Amino acid sequence: MKKPLLILLCLPMIGFGQCIKGDCNNGLGTYVYSNVEKYIGEWENGLKNGKGTYTFSGGKKYVGEWKDDKRSGQGTNVYGIGPNQGDKYVGEWKDDKRNGQGTYTFANGEKYVGEFKYDKRNGQGTYTFDGGEKYVGEWKDNKMNGKGMISYRKAIRESGIFENGKFIGKE
Repeated sequence: MKKPLLILLCLPMIGFGQCIKGDCNNGLGTYVYSNVEKYIGEWENGLKNGKGTYTFSGGKKYVGEWKDDKRSGQGTNVYGIGPNQGDKYVGEWKDDKRNGQGTYTFANGEKYVGEFKYDKRNGQGTYTFDGGEKYVGEWKDNKMNGKGMISYRKAIRESGIFENGKFIGKE
């Protein structure tokens, strides 16, 4: 009789995760999820709200503001294992997406500083390529789109209209 009771008592810890320190309902607490992910920070009504740090499996980590269990406000996301390994984003978030002003630094040294909407480069921004080239101008859906200027290493510049990531001509 003791073994089934012990197993039933341990199920919440095994399958769903648990609050291991503090108040994970309304206050400051540490919650460990069943997939070894962990959140340390502020809680309101059982949701991540306020400032906190979430460590994902695979090494990805977010430090910043939360609203209703979603990254919202200012925050830093460092990417772990996967296609974005070594990349870093510092800036504004809304509903778990990069949204607003931010800086995205790629592991290869490339960097984008500018506006994001719905997790994509949208609006005004500057992209510095690993070879030293730089694009300053408008973006749409992660592509150079609209008025802009690209500078190459040998001081050659193209200024005009870009569409779908390509220079199409002078204004």
